[in-house]
Amino acid sequence: MAKATARHILVSSEAKCIELKTQIEQGADFAEVAKKNSSCPSSRQGGDLGEFGPGMMVPEFDKVVFSADVGSVQGPVQTQFGYHLLEVTSRTD
Repeated sequence: MAKATARHILVSSEAKCIELKTQIEQGADFAEVAKKNSSCPSSRQGGDLGEFGPGMMVPEFDKVVFSADVGSVQGPVQTQFGYHLLEVTSRTD
C-alpha cells in the first residue's frame, strides 16, 4: 500500500498562500514559514504531517500528495480548511 510523508502550510486566503510560496521559492525555509504562518497545529513541527496512506487526508490533499514530485512545493490547494502549500517529503508505492 502506498504511503507518504508530507508537510503543509495552512492559511485562510489564496493570496497569502501565493505570497508564502513565493518566499519559499526565493529560498525561505519551508519549516520556518510554516511555524510563523500556518494555522494548523502541525505548524509547531514545521508543518510536518507524518506518514499516512491514501484516504487518510481530504481528497484534494491525497490527489496532490500521491501524484506530485517528492520535494516540490505544490499549491495553493483549496480544501474546506482553507488554502494549503504542500510538500511531499517521501513516498512509497
